[in-house]
Amino acid sequence: MKVRGERECKECGARWSYYETGSVECPDCGALRSVGVDGRTAHTDARVTLDLTPHRARFGDARGTLPEEGVDDLKSDLREYARKRGFIRGGELLPLDDTYLAARELLEAIDLYDRLRDPTDRDREYLLALLAGADDGDRPATEAVPDSLREARGMAAVRAVDEYRTDLLAFLDELGEGETVDEGNADTSASTVSVAGDGPFSRINPTRALLERLRDRVKRVEALTGDVPPADTDALVDAADALGEYVRTGDETALDRARDRLSDAET
Repeated sequence: MKVRGERECKECGARWSYYETGSVECPDCGALRSVGVDGRTAHTDARVTLDLTPHRARFGDARGTLPEEGVDDLKSDLREYARKRGFIRGGELLPLDDTYLAARELLEAIDLYDRLRDPTDRDREYLLALLAGADDGDRPATEAVPDSLREARGMAAVRAVDEYRTDLLAFLDELGEGETVDEGNADTSASTVSVAGDGPFSRINPTRALLERLRDRVKRVEALTGDVPPADTDALVDAADALGEYVRTGDETALDRARDRLSDAET
């Protein structure tokens, strides 16, 4: 969506940033009537935090299968966090961050773990490691993912990369709308998004081409329900994030890294 992020209250005149609060309610007087005082910018990300502290207290001593009480609440909190997250904030493209990835992986791992007939200590340690670090963006290393739960890593990557790719394509559309020609000069003022560096429009086509390759690879992993080596799915995540960096900065090494990581995922 496109919003005017800088708001002014019609009741008391206070100003605030919607991008910071995620609310149209005046932080000073509570009034709901406000007006935007800046230009519209693309925005898909809500101000939301992930706090799993109560759930860690509940599941930290779990043995074997997960206790029935509280699992639905944990999954609900993870889904709500993922639903509210986006990757465009105030016209700027965000990275594919580790907290979002960890939340996605934990959600997939809970369902998969609960279906295991005889979960091992390693399975349990992996799940609890995710629970312990997800809100800080800490995920188990690639080699620490048990074979019995690697589908969780795979499907988390599928869903995260697909969401990031959607926002990145929308960002490229908005960036392209600013490419008007006026006596040979590109006009960036017409765009609702912003990037750093020179030649922003030259980044659009190379990124789109690699996003197509990324989409094809993600579809193949999804068809296998994520049951591929974790190193392959991690490579897809790295490729998506590198493409985001290239669009934000114009750094050609990021584009090269995206190509390399896609090649790693396709071998």
